[in-house]
Amino acid sequence: MTTIEFNTMVTRQADSLKLYALRFTHDAEDANDLVQDTILKALSYCNKFKEGTNLKGWLYTIMKNTFINKYRRFVKIGTMVIQSEDINYSNLMYSASNNQGESKFIMDDIKNALENLSDEYYVPFTMYFDGHKYHEIAEHLTIPIGTVKTRIHVARKLLKKSLNDYNPKNRNLVFLN
Repeated sequence: MTTIEFNTMVTRQADSLKLYALRFTHDAEDANDLVQDTILKALSYCNKFKEGTNLKGWLYTIMKNTFINKYRRFVKIGTMVIQSEDINYSNLMYSASNNQGESKFIMDDIKNALENLSDEYYVPFTMYFDGHKYHEIAEHLTIPIGTVKTRIHVARKLLKKSLNDYNPKNRNLVFLN
């Protein structure tokens, strides 16, 4: 079999390879990449293909092995440990951990912000937060549904303003060297 014949036979399998790749990746773009890698490897190693061998099975094996190798490489890179005295900014998120103290401060600030709301905003907002529908809140408070929506909207704005320090856009990060 000539190289051109082999190339034609391999490229004709692209559609079935894509369906098989989707089983691995569950994403169309990643599946296309996997198919391209498979076809490239098949064409590069055409001299290893023995005539009479099931071409589709051979290509599927190449695809499976390619996917497994990429996955192992991805996991290995994702679990890389840095043993350096100097940790640069880009690696901080891999070395930092959350603690309960930080979460407690945040929860205390949220609690204080809620307590600072007047009852006319606090009650509808907490009821809505607890899962009540607008019409249920309106019936309970005997006020129009539009008023309920307005009070919840105003409560959100007031909470957002009082918790502005937690908005990442407003943080001025200072790094000490």
